[in-house]
Amino acid sequence: MQRTQTTPNSAQVFLAGLLRALGMFTLASRIDRRHPPSSEATAENSRSFVLRVVQPGLAGLMDGSVSTLAPIFATAFATKHPFTAFLVGMAAATGAGISMAFAEALSDDGSLTGRGNPIVRGSVTGIMTFLGGALHTLPFLIGNLHVALLAAYVVVAVELVTISAIRHRFFGTNWGLSLLQVVGGGALVFGAALIFGNA
Repeated sequence: MQRTQTTPNSAQVFLAGLLRALGMFTLASRIDRRHPPSSEATAENSRSFVLRVVQPGLAGLMDGSVSTLAPIFATAFATKHPFTAFLVGMAAATGAGISMAFAEALSDDGSLTGRGNPIVRGSVTGIMTFLGGALHTLPFLIGNLHVALLAAYVVVAVELVTISAIRHRFFGTNWGLSLLQVVGGGALVFGAALIFGNA
């Protein structure tokens, strides 16, 4: 007797899309139950994953990584106290994460654009925004200001390269152009930090 194939639930579709995006096609096909999906289904799942997860996540990561640079570094330059910069950075990252989560969730309910559940998109955006701001804040737990600044510079560089890599991987953006755009935006915000931190 032939067994009826069940339809994967939304969590399985999401996980399969995530695995495919990471290049783990064998694991993704196991989640798809008994046989891999057609090329059309795979393309649609990949497109859905990009719209519902990658794009809002990238927007959050970019906002968190770039927008929090000015308050964190301006505070470090102005006060010379790493822990004060850490507190300001965590406050900025938390505020930005909450703001971006609500902005994404309330901007589109998904019914017209097909971008999926607004709560999921908002959560992804908020979490990635917080991470983007918090990662280069953590070095300011180091007591020595110069060491903390050097570590933060390295983390910021890694963040910007990661953003460029995501844009290149999922949106086909040219590597050089992506680096120029992302680093250029970061440089402008860092310039603001220098101006206000040394005022």
